[in-house]
Amino acid sequence: MAKRILGWLWVLALCSACAGCSGTIGTHGADAGEPVDGTVSDGEDGAGGDAAGDAGGDPGGDAGGDGDVELVTRLSDHGVTWTFSEPVRWGRFVTGDFWVLGPVTVIAIDPPPGDGRNGSVLNIPPSQSQSGFDDRTPGNRFEASLVARPPIALVPGDSLASSISVESPGQVDNWLREGNGERSESPVWSVSILTCLDEPAPTDAFRPSYADSSNRIYRLSDLDRDRLPRLAAPQSVDTDYIRMFAERLARPWVDNLFYAFDAQVAYMAMYGREQGRVAGIASLLLMLDLPAEQQAVKEQLLVGYVQHGIDLWGLVRAGHAGWYAHGGHGSGRKWPIIFSGLLLGDAEMASPTLTYPDVQFGEDMHTAFADGPPWGPAWIGATVIYTGHMGIWRGEVVSDTPGWGPYEHLPPDEWEGDGIGEGYRRCCTSLAWVGQALAARLMDAQESWAHDAFFAYADRWMDPSGDEAYTQTIYEMSGLDFRANFQRQGQAWDDLVEAMWAAYR
Repeated sequence: MAKRILGWLWVLALCSACAGCSGTIGTHGADAGEPVDGTVSDGEDGAGGDAAGDAGGDPGGDAGGDGDVELVTRLSDHGVTWTFSEPVRWGRFVTGDFWVLGPVTVIAIDPPPGDGRNGSVLNIPPSQSQSGFDDRTPGNRFEASLVARPPIALVPGDSLASSISVESPGQVDNWLREGNGERSESPVWSVSILTCLDEPAPTDAFRPSYADSSNRIYRLSDLDRDRLPRLAAPQSVDTDYIRMFAERLARPWVDNLFYAFDAQVAYMAMYGREQGRVAGIASLLLMLDLPAEQQAVKEQLLVGYVQHGIDLWGLVRAGHAGWYAHGGHGSGRKWPIIFSGLLLGDAEMASPTLTYPDVQFGEDMHTAFADGPPWGPAWIGATVIYTGHMGIWRGEVVSDTPGWGPYEHLPPDEWEGDGIGEGYRRCCTSLAWVGQALAARLMDAQESWAHDAFFAYADRWMDPSGDEAYTQTIYEMSGLDFRANFQRQGQAWDDLVEAMWAAYR
């Protein structure tokens, strides 16, 4: 939101990946326009386009395709074209992504992989630290052994993720932070997913997670829509605002690599703070009783958001360690999983940290009840605290870097690390969590979330009482200045979230 002009360059400099944003597309690849003989094509290559054609239509409609079509030798999706060794039977999931019946062999990909660009990965690994899309991936995260080169044999259970590289990283503003100079060095423009099945998918099937070799099929008709509240919108909601989220979430968000080093800059949120904002806003939009003319785009948003949750859940099921606390980076992944699990009636998905106790989420590691030593109460008397830059895990401080653990129990003149904990508490985490916390409460999902401190902390953050005096005291005792209005408690980042909090919390 424009009113939140964060001036903490010292905060962002401490973790260069924080600014993760967008890049410029390179014109390396095939024209995704009109189909040619033996080819099926869908979508244009670019951010914000109609990412899934008719995705989000009625269950059993035309969006999925049933495979009872003419065999083809090529399929094209948003600028990526896969060519097969022989004609294949194909179809679409409700998201618009393609499936083929296997086994099949991909003999060519356009744009062609080579020179470390436009990489494809067969079965995205549940790794926080390895990517096979582009050798310019920051932080030494590129792993050449992950790159799949034609001919690529696919059998049922396989997913082929094919990327388009940017020409020059760091050229496009981060989505939801336009005009603030935040740009990602990710070299990946977009990723298209081709899934290999052993039998045709139902027309309303969601795509199996790109990390899920079981090919588990969830269906749009399985959604328990009664779980969604039908709330009056507290303010006017523009259709273009809903469409922005619907179209961005209509594309696959490949999100295994931490710090968003290979995030898809064409459509993905680049930083966990914005991931958290999207997770909250999108789910709240789905809880509104919107007019008839907005129902189609709301349905498209529902399809994309649930697919996002399925994809994240697939990573967790495959052994991904999660999205841990590190400033804002680990936010925004837990709630889409829970939300999707609740609507799909999948109890394990709906309670990810109960199902997989080892998986980490930033919101949980950053918040804790502390009414006594060693970390409480806070110097202002609060008994639910923000646990610092990397937080705590199973009751232990994660980082031994001074100032990167719990600090609120100390007076401000004893804060270490240049007050990095308080800086990130006010810039990059709390404001982005409000929408998620409210949405989870509105769906009675606190038990599924299974970390009560998160909800108590969100309530604490949204109470501005005394914060003007607290920030003045912090300044007088430490010289750290959090007195600007945009740094204060009692607000969310986004207007819709603030309005809904005021109306429904």
